[in-house]
This record gives sequence, C-alpha cells and structure tokens, in this order.
Amino acid sequence: MIATSLDQIQPIACFDDTPRGRLLLGAAYLFHKQGYAKTTVRELAQFIGIQSGSLFHHFKTKDDILANVMEQTIIYNHACLESAIANSDDPKQQLRALIKAELEAISGDTGAAMAVLVYEWFALSPENQKRLLKLRNDYEQIWLDIIQKLHHQGKIKHDPFIWRRLIGGSIAWTVTWFKPEGKMTLDQLTDIVWDMTLNPAQ
Repeated sequence: MIATSLDQIQPIACFDDTPRGRLLLGAAYLFHKQGYAKTTVRELAQFIGIQSGSLFHHFKTKDDILANVMEQTIIYNHACLESAIANSDDPKQQLRALIKAELEAISGDTGAAMAVLVYEWFALSPENQKRLLKLRNDYEQIWLDIIQKLHHQGKIKHDPFIWRRLIGGSIAWTVTWFKPEGKMTLDQLTDIVWDMTLNPAQ
C-alpha cells in the first residue's frame, strides 16, 4: 500500500529535514513506489503538502528533482563505502565491508533512493546523466580498486569490471526478497555473499 502523505513514511538518511530535503524524500518514495514516469508534479506536491508551483522554487524541472535524488544518494553512500573500508588494510576484509555497506544501503533506510538510482537512471536527461556519471564512477571505483587488488593476488579470477557488475546486480536484487527483520541477519547475508565471491565451488 502506498502512503498518501510524507508524514506516513520513514526519513531517509541522505535527505535532511529542510523543505528541499523533504521534497527529495517524497520524490524518492513516489519514484520508487510507482515509477518516475507515472509520478506527476501535482501528485508529488500534494504528497509533500505544498502547492505545485512551490516545487520549482527548489528545482527547475521534474528531471532535476530526479537527478538530485540520485546525486544525494550517491554522495551519501559513497561516504559510507569510504568509512567502511577505512577500518582495515586487508583487501579481503575491505571487500566484506563493501558488501555489507551496500547491502545496508539497499535494505536499510536508503533502499528506496538506491532503487530509484538503479532503475530510473535512463529516465534522466542526457545532461543530468553526464553530470552524475562521474559521481557514480567514483562510487564504483572504490569497489574496483579493492577487487583489482584481490585479482592481482589470485583471489578473484575473473575480470574485475565484470565481477563487480555481477555482484552489484546480485546485491541490488536483494531488495526484492531480503527482510532485515527476518530469520537471516544482514551480517549472515554478508558472509554468504563474501564466501561465494572468494570461495566459489570448484
């Protein structure tokens, strides 16, 4: 069931409690629940509790709203990745930390925003795609640097870029079935993914 107002949904860490942040929070929720294309500006304004015209005090277009949802999500989760790998110099442990951080991003409070980032990328205008591509690439580079080290050590056999795409897709898909409050904890899921990537069946 889709909430009918902003007050009915949980805050998302990457959006602050300013009018602009609340707008992005509402947009992330509706774009996730019903899709960017199906969400009208009028509907978004009604959901937040403001007049339609007030949206454009903060953003020029609906496309800019989508781009800013994605931008804030990337910036926040990029910082989470950097924090995660800072606790160890061991690439194997850093890989586990990255897996856990991304699973937390997908299944935690930023999950709706992360889903929008993944599934609505091609709804962006070419200009906004180009602007955000560097941020997205910087996020991915954190993964690739660690994977490349493990590749050189012989612990990961396959091409790092392809490996990251496959693992990233698998982690993103957990949003459809993993329940943090279920029988399996996030740490247990992290260990399964980590073990499967470093110790595949021969």
